[in-house]
Amino acid sequence: MTLPPPPILVISDRHQARQPLENVAEAVFAAGGRWLLVREKDLEPEGRLALVRNILTIARPYGASVMISADGAAVRETGAAGVHLPDGGDVAAARTALGAGALIGYSAHDPQGARAAVAAGADYVTLSPIFPSISKPDYGPALGLAVLREMATQLPVLALGGVTVETVSDCLDAGAAGVAVMGAVMGAPDPGAAMAALLAKAVAPAVQRR
Repeated sequence: MTLPPPPILVISDRHQARQPLENVAEAVFAAGGRWLLVREKDLEPEGRLALVRNILTIARPYGASVMISADGAAVRETGAAGVHLPDGGDVAAARTALGAGALIGYSAHDPQGARAAVAAGADYVTLSPIFPSISKPDYGPALGLAVLREMATQLPVLALGGVTVETVSDCLDAGAAGVAVMGAVMGAPDPGAAMAALLAKAVAPAVQRR
C-alpha cells in the first residue's frame, strides 16, 4: 500500500500539546499535513473513540489519513485508516481483521523486529529512536543514521525519535520513506507553523534540503 503523502506521520500526545488535540489536528491539516496517529493509550476507551471521531471529522475535508494506536476494534468502529501496532503486536492478525485496504504500521526498535513486521504484512515500520529523544527515553541508545540507511534500502521505514526540522533532511537523504514526529509538533507553541517548517524540508528536492 502507498503511504499517505507528504511523508510525515504526526503522532498525538495530549500531555505535550499546548491546546486540545482537535485544535492541533486542525492546525496540522491546514498546514499541509495529511497523516496523523491518535496514540492516547492512557485515555479511557470511550473518550479515545470520541477523540478519534472528532479528528476524523476534521480530517475529512483535507483528505487526511487518521490512524489509531494498537486498537484494531476502534479502527473498525470509527472507519479510521488503519492501526499502528506496538513492538510485539500481531501484524498478521491485524491484517486478517482489518483487510487489505487498511494501513498497518508497526513500532520497531531494531532491524530484526522491522524485518519481521514487514514480512508479516505491515505497510511500514517506525524505527526508533534514530536520535536521542525526550519523548522516547526508555527505548535504548539512538540507532543513528547508519542503521536507518541500511534498513531503508530494504524496508518502508519511517525515522522516529528525536526527529526535528533540523534532522528531517538527514533522515530522508538516508533513504527513509518518511519521518514520524511527536514532540516537534505536539510541544510546539504553534503546531501549524511547526508542521509547515517540517514539510518545507520534507518536500524539498534533496539538493535543496542540504
